[in-house]
Parts: sequence; C-alpha cells; structure tokens
Amino acid sequence: MDEALRKLVEQPSYAAQVLTVTARLTERRSTPVNPWSLHEDLLTAEAAILDPLPEAVQHIATTRARTHLPYPYAGTGHEYATRLREAAEALG
Repeated sequence: MDEALRKLVEQPSYAAQVLTVTARLTERRSTPVNPWSLHEDLLTAEAAILDPLPEAVQHIATTRARTHLPYPYAGTGHEYATRLREAAEALG
C-alpha cells in the first residue's frame, strides 16, 4: 500500500503531463510558435492525456495547464518547449 501511494504522489499532475506532451509536440515544429499552433498542440496533448478521465477532471486539468502557459507565445518551437517544460515542473 505504501509503495502504491508513493508512486501516485510522485506522478506529475495531469496538467503537468499536458504541458510536457505539448512541449514534445511544439519542439518538433520548424516554424515559430504562434497562438494557433500552440492551441493545436494543446488540443492534441489534452486528448492524449485526458480523454479517458471524467469530464470534471479534464476541465480542471485543462484549465490549470492553460493558465500556466508561458507568455508570450513566441520563439522557435525548441525555445518555447523549454519554457513549457519549466512550467510543467513548477506545476509538479
């Protein structure tokens, strides 16, 4: 029981997971990040991480992830992905 609880507590939050997957998608882009490309990547990440979860959990995680997006949405995909990973780490 203690081991299962430890693993659960050490797992990143759903919001942090969404930001991490978004970072992976964003860094693959060869064009500068803009609000539309970021939104596309977020939708893909949210679907991958949150689709199997209850709607209330999806809403909370999505809201939390989106409120922690680094601003401005500028720079190369690689540069912005680094900032997304930092935001994900801060969320825990």
